[in-house]
Amino acid sequence: MNNALSSYTQTQTEPVLFALPILKRIERESQQAYDEMQEAFELMGWSDLPDTLKVEIHADVKFMVEELKGRFSSVDPFVKRRRQTVTYWVNCYLDGICTLETAVTALKVKSL
Repeated sequence: MNNALSSYTQTQTEPVLFALPILKRIERESQQAYDEMQEAFELMGWSDLPDTLKVEIHADVKFMVEELKGRFSSVDPFVKRRRQTVTYWVNCYLDGICTLETAVTALKVKSL
C-alpha cells in the first residue's frame, strides 16, 4: 500500500496551549480597558450614547481621562479644538439637534 494514502493517527490526547496565559492576560487587560472607558463615558454623562458614536470618540475620551489623571498635559490648540468639536457634536446628538449619522460623520477623523 502507498504510504502517501495511508492515514496517520496521532495519539496525543490534549493539545497543549502554550499561549493560554498570554491570552488570559490580554482578555483581562481588555476587560479592564473596556470598564474604564464605560466609566469615563458615564462620568461625562455620555453613557447612553450609541456604540457607533462611542467608537468614533473613544480615543478622544481616553486621552481626556489620561490628562485628568495628570499623566500629561496638552496645550496644543488642535487638541483643544478637537475636544470642543467632540463635545459640541455629542451634545447636539443628545439634545436631538442632529442625527446619529450626522454626529458620527462630523466626528470621523479624516486620514491624511
